[in-house]
Amino acid sequence: MRSFKNIIVTGGAGFIGSHVVRHLVRKYTDVRVINLDKLTYAGNLENLRDVESASNYEFERACITDEAAIEAIYQKYQPDAIIHLAAESHVDRSIHSPLEFVKTNAIGTANLLNQARLLWDGDYTGKVFYQVSTDEVYGSLGASGYFNEDTAYDPRSPYSASKASADHLVSAYHHTFGLPVVISNCSNNYGPYQFPEKLIPLIINNISHGKDLPVYGDGSNVRDWLYVQDHVDAIDLVVHKGQLGETYNIGGHNEHQNIELVHNLCDLMDQRMNQPQGQSRQLIRFVKDRPGHDKRYAIDSAKVQMELGWYPHVKIKEGLAKTIDWYLDNKEWLQHVTSGAYQKYYDKMYKVGADG
Repeated sequence: MRSFKNIIVTGGAGFIGSHVVRHLVRKYTDVRVINLDKLTYAGNLENLRDVESASNYEFERACITDEAAIEAIYQKYQPDAIIHLAAESHVDRSIHSPLEFVKTNAIGTANLLNQARLLWDGDYTGKVFYQVSTDEVYGSLGASGYFNEDTAYDPRSPYSASKASADHLVSAYHHTFGLPVVISNCSNNYGPYQFPEKLIPLIINNISHGKDLPVYGDGSNVRDWLYVQDHVDAIDLVVHKGQLGETYNIGGHNEHQNIELVHNLCDLMDQRMNQPQGQSRQLIRFVKDRPGHDKRYAIDSAKVQMELGWYPHVKIKEGLAKTIDWYLDNKEWLQHVTSGAYQKYYDKMYKVGADG
């Protein structure tokens, strides 16, 4: 098992990243945890208010594509572990701004890798660069089968293509330069602090305000849902115990059609808001499907289970209930992140009613 003195978490003010930072700060009090984040629309330091005064927590604002900034931060903190989560991550946005995704996800990752190579200068003992990626790099599944670590990459969107590029760069730096790396590919995360462009918080937020619930196509697309803390537990294991040069697939074992998930959210919200069952379902509106919408994702997590002993613990109904409670109890956080700029983007993307 590896141990570290200084861990940099890129994208540490984002959804998954903030959960990782909080977990590391609290669990490893003798380890300095450095949150490196550009603070884009999805990066929010309010996510870390409960640990921002911890003695082992530091924050650095920087863009991962900035060579000089990354070099300076690496030199300042001398990290022995880099957990790379910073990314443009919303498929819809990648369709409208593909070059931004290539720049951040591919070139940014290359910069982080190269600066790590220069910093460590061949002394890789006790070091690791951990690329946290997505199952979307594998493309789309039919009605049966699962993605595993040997599944060929077949990305279908600018987002997944940019993440696939990043994964290949990480692997290339391992094979070419001997850089100590691990990669994990996860299924759809959900939970507290997720920006409300993603399906689950979007539905929760819209029901709270009596707004239409946009569902792409006929809602039959299938996703495997992973509660964020289960993912964080897996990340902890992979960074400390994962075999260098290896990839681990992390799934929630919770497959649902999008429309089934929305129905579950509607029913749970009706209960939580003390309103008649079925009321929220009346807000569902089917909208024009997005280009290249993958039909199904599902992950085989046997490798991480057998090698590292990780299993997801939170079932979907429990996770949805906990997530709903958090959003309804943190309305001020939602108000802060749903700015006017976000509203313009939302209106542009969904055009609710135009194809309903």
